[in-house]
Amino acid sequence: MLLLTFAAVLMAAVLVSALANRTILSTAVLFLVAGFVLGPDTTGVLDVHPDTPIVGTLAELALFAVLFTDGMRVGWADLRSAWRLPGRALGWGLPLTLLITAVAAHYVAGLGWAESLLVGAILAPTDPVFASALVGNDKVPARLRHLLNVESGVNDGLALPFVIVFLAVAAGSDDLHLGELALEVTLGVVVGVAIPVAAILLERSRFFSASTAYEPLNGLAIGLLVLGVAQATHANLFLAAFSAGITVATFGPRQRAAFEHFGENIAELFKLAALLVFGALISLEFLADISWTGWLFAVLAIFVARPAALWLSFLRSGLGLREQAAAMWFGPKGFASVVYGLLVLESGITAGNEIFHLVALTIVMSILLHSSTDVVVARAFDQEAEAPAWHGVLHRRVRALQRRD
Repeated sequence: MLLLTFAAVLMAAVLVSALANRTILSTAVLFLVAGFVLGPDTTGVLDVHPDTPIVGTLAELALFAVLFTDGMRVGWADLRSAWRLPGRALGWGLPLTLLITAVAAHYVAGLGWAESLLVGAILAPTDPVFASALVGNDKVPARLRHLLNVESGVNDGLALPFVIVFLAVAAGSDDLHLGELALEVTLGVVVGVAIPVAAILLERSRFFSASTAYEPLNGLAIGLLVLGVAQATHANLFLAAFSAGITVATFGPRQRAAFEHFGENIAELFKLAALLVFGALISLEFLADISWTGWLFAVLAIFVARPAALWLSFLRSGLGLREQAAAMWFGPKGFASVVYGLLVLESGITAGNEIFHLVALTIVMSILLHSSTDVVVARAFDQEAEAPAWHGVLHRRVRALQRRD
């Protein structure tokens, strides 16, 4: 039933995608709403619960695919070419967003400091999918689009170590197993770098060569090999994925170009499937369980945390007021936050259910708000769209009268 539902919603998304690109509609919201309507606590079409095995498996695979493709967007050459603004957003904006969100979670939602910092780490990453009309519009300044793309591509991976550490602290264990954690993280990076380098060197040798038809599968093979080895060695899957993507982008530009569109389509399918499952976990009863302080926290996380963090980060940066306002607003809580929230729910920590409620509410509000305002904000950068129709008519008539005189 889950497969049938996903196929039907995917077909609907394909059919309305052209309209969605021109309006405030969003295909991502379509999957979220479909999951909500068809979920077990609404209509019961989908029998999906947090402890259903497919939820965790799908979340892990989806985040692996997303981090792998995100890493491919940010090779070292790309980062060096225009790093000043993204560096401010990541170096200052990300930790400040985490801290401001954590303060709100502690003082407003009433969570302990460990749990509050965990919530801050979960909600710090951003997702450009829910601001696609902005980052994909040529009328929007290139440096703003580059800033949002690089920031959202890197911050998922940067937030991950914080999620892992704060989750371990929130578990309340006296022994945080920092040695094991460090080994897991180190192995993830080693696997993510070594396997792509070896694969690229092998293809460049005189003994091997990929045909045109198989070139797009090279990136997929590398990704699957990294996934398999990381699983077998108990390395961190997500850091391995992100490191592998960056390594391919840095050392294999041809492999990156061949895999780009194919890989993005695979990652998009996983994203949409995970959003459908995530929506199925949300219901009116679920939302009613959240106190007014939880709703206030979600509002503060969206309207205060990132805007304040980015405002401080871009002081004296030379970024225009309109561009800065757009960057401050477009910090949608997206797919990585969904998966990190599911990981917390599966961890079994005492406050896991409360944390998931807060995270889920914030993500839902963010998706609805950001995906419905990206077109409006993008049009603000279109000078022709800003001018009313009568302005052009009047201008032409005045010029015609001047010529007669």
